Amino acid sequence: MNMKPGTKTDGGKALIKSLELEGVDVMFGLPGGAILPVYDPIIDSPIRHILVRHEQGAGHMAEGFAHATGRPGVAMVTSGPAATNIVTPLCDAYMDSVPMVVITGQVPYAAIGTDAFQECDTTGITLPVTKHNFLISDPQDIPRVIREAFHIATTGRPGPVLVDVPKDIVDPKNPRSAMEWYWPDSVDLPGYKPLTHGDPNEIKKAAQLIVESRRPVIYAGGGILKARAADALRELADLTGIHVVTTLMARSAFDDTHPLALGMPGMHGNYTAVTSMQESDLLIALGSRFDDRVTGKVPAFAPHAKIIHVDIDPAELGKVRKPDAGIAGDCRLVIEELIRALHDIGAPQSQPDRSEWKAQISGWQEKYPLTYQQSEPGELLKPQFVLEQLRDNTPDDTILVSGVGQHQMWASQYWNFKHPYTWVNSGGLGTMGFSVPAAIGAKVGRPDRMVWAVDGDGCFQMTAQELVTAASERIPIKVAILNNAYLGMVRQWQEMFYEERYSEVYLSPDLPDYKMWAESMGCVGFRVESPEEVLPTIEKANSIDDRPVVIDFRTDSREKVYPMVPAGLSNDDIVVDPAHGEGGR
Repeated sequence: MNMKPGTKTDGGKALIKSLELEGVDVMFGLPGGAILPVYDPIIDSPIRHILVRHEQGAGHMAEGFAHATGRPGVAMVTSGPAATNIVTPLCDAYMDSVPMVVITGQVPYAAIGTDAFQECDTTGITLPVTKHNFLISDPQDIPRVIREAFHIATTGRPGPVLVDVPKDIVDPKNPRSAMEWYWPDSVDLPGYKPLTHGDPNEIKKAAQLIVESRRPVIYAGGGILKARAADALRELADLTGIHVVTTLMARSAFDDTHPLALGMPGMHGNYTAVTSMQESDLLIALGSRFDDRVTGKVPAFAPHAKIIHVDIDPAELGKVRKPDAGIAGDCRLVIEELIRALHDIGAPQSQPDRSEWKAQISGWQEKYPLTYQQSEPGELLKPQFVLEQLRDNTPDDTILVSGVGQHQMWASQYWNFKHPYTWVNSGGLGTMGFSVPAAIGAKVGRPDRMVWAVDGDGCFQMTAQELVTAASERIPIKVAILNNAYLGMVRQWQEMFYEERYSEVYLSPDLPDYKMWAESMGCVGFRVESPEEVLPTIEKANSIDDRPVVIDFRTDSREKVYPMVPAGLSNDDIVVDPAHGEGGR
């Protein structure tokens, strides 16, 4: 759409033109009455619109797109139930700091508050789960609000922004929608000033703490990826020789094959990552928020450690653990400043001898590796084996997307991430059903990459209908269902903590028939029941690139995720796989 400043137009056309000027080339959505006037100008726009089968799918696709590309994902849905259906993705994006802009239709402005058809208080409902939201009352505000929405979503701590648009201000048949086109040159948001560069005194203090520590650990969080700081993190680790743990949200931020990589800490982290943090004398927390899944019982977490905490959000500093050096700022810029400060005080030569600490870490790695018992002939598949085969027989830069539960933990544990932005998952909210739509969004954003979704049978049944979207839009994602016929993580807790009282967790291995269901949605479907079938089927799936592929892997429901820190206990109480004998501590 070509429009010069001052051109008379309507709110619907102005909204789509504003999206174009924000660089949007794809959006995910589903039309309905209140948003219909905005859908009409899409026909004349270069923006690709992907029609979803459920509004929740639109939100998760926008998230997957943002995770994989670093650009804001965009979703557009109508009012009422469509808006409430996208609340879960909004909350998911809010918890995981994912940049996203969601546009919702609303009943005509004069009808707001009258309980009109498909009306709900969208801004009120979404206020707690968005970084900011807008209700536009004048079409002349549309370009300014869209520009502000993208600025807010993508600067500082990223997050979702919602724009609620009453039907009358975008409907060309309504005189209220008339406006003169313009595009704001800048954004003026008094009071919104995200910090970027850290306090120089705190950075000097942090550098001094590093060169005095004997048992330091870098605790890297999702903020590393949001700040595009993976290279800076590696430079810091190489300079100091300090080992790096990567939280669930930071997986892929640091090469798992690097000698300083310790993998994932937390409730289902590996023994060395968990224990090194517990025994450290300095935690260098970079873009991480001391989440309860990482800390376990907070008073018992890393009791001897001083804390350096770097975060873009000043509210995170001191929220859970008081830092000895607290630095509010952009992770990449602060790490670069910290590296300079370390050079200024003679690092790495000025650091103490840490050979004893490194030997201790090597000892833990040798004694307590991730392990599982391989299937005997005729037994069901082990889910860990499936993941190892997937890992070893896909390109290094494959984007792995997971649902939530046991399969998510196994995927994070057993995959070797070598490139940033190759791991997409729901961390803070833990949204079952995330995987399939998020994988579609990731593939749309990175069509050059192979995208595998690892899902559980419970998760898959929540959003599988979006495979119809993938098939009709020719988005060739690949889905591995680790089908154990249970809500696996719930079953594990019931087995360990509820005396094996399995209440409402059995799903059935045969209902539905996943192979037939996949085929009915336009995908290629496979079923795998024995170890010797795993690799040939993965190779077949990898060779198909014109439609989605779904593999139903029949896995052993008795498998549990180890290690595990039971909820409410200290990380010192970590439970390792029974194959290691009694607990590791």
